[in-house]
Amino acid sequence: MKANDFALLRLLADGAFHSGERLAEQLGCSRALVCARLKQLSQSHGLVLHSVRGQGYQLASKIDWLNLDEITRYLAASPLGFALELVDTTTSTNSDMLQRAAEGEASRLVCLAETQTAGRGRYGRIWQSQLGSALTFSVLWRFQCGVSQLSGLSLVVGLAVLHALQENSVPSARLKWPNDILFENRKLAGILIELSGDALGPSAVVIGIGVNFSSPEGVEQETASVAEMRLSLSRNKLAADILIALAVMLPRFEQQGFAAFRQVWEGSHGWQGERVTLLPLYGEPSHGIALGVDDSGALRLLTTQGETAIHAGEVSLRRTT
Repeated sequence: MKANDFALLRLLADGAFHSGERLAEQLGCSRALVCARLKQLSQSHGLVLHSVRGQGYQLASKIDWLNLDEITRYLAASPLGFALELVDTTTSTNSDMLQRAAEGEASRLVCLAETQTAGRGRYGRIWQSQLGSALTFSVLWRFQCGVSQLSGLSLVVGLAVLHALQENSVPSARLKWPNDILFENRKLAGILIELSGDALGPSAVVIGIGVNFSSPEGVEQETASVAEMRLSLSRNKLAADILIALAVMLPRFEQQGFAAFRQVWEGSHGWQGERVTLLPLYGEPSHGIALGVDDSGALRLLTTQGETAIHAGEVSLRRTT
């Protein structure tokens, strides 16, 4: 999408009719261009657009735009030191933040995006977000400890996202090792952790978070969305609540490690005690029972050969039906 496309859609954000002539005046372009762009946008982004002669154009449903002022108001109760940035579109907020981290940006920088054209999950899997369909953002967080002491970080971030969802009337959401949040055993949200640093510290971590507000397309696994829950949940409110949870949990994680969160994580584990299949990126799958996690965040898997610890790496986990 072009910058003017976002400006055009924001003019229609109130849900009222707007004449093509007035829209053209506000954008400094021709009426014909307004008509052409609206037609293209409705097709490419699944937007239902009403066009009535003598009244103009109207979006059938409002877009829940991300708004930094609104997020800041939700955060205002406790100053947490976050620096917020919002972009209309980018390739990947994680990629952008990795570059910013290399340039020396301070901790707690947050970049939110309305759309991503090359969003990615683990193993470089494509995870793109369309307009208003997801909450996608990345957080730069700097730890004084070394990379080796950050084992279990993705699980703690998962707890933060889960806590925020539960605070917003999604009590049945559950965790999936090592970095997903499930609703009815389907992926509702995902986390991508990318880090750099020395063995003894300090470390720079980019935390990418994506929550489905409507079901994404072109994704291999089954997904869930906020839309199907019939909740009046604002992306801005959820973003603020996740940041608040991170600001509480991450300092504790740095001081005490994952062991301090192990019990509560297992209590929210969707597949605790169930049969699962472990799919390595290379090699044969293995089967067993998910016993939980250890103090480092590794999955405790009971197989026919006994118990083994699986560390988050080039593996995927599936529930055995």
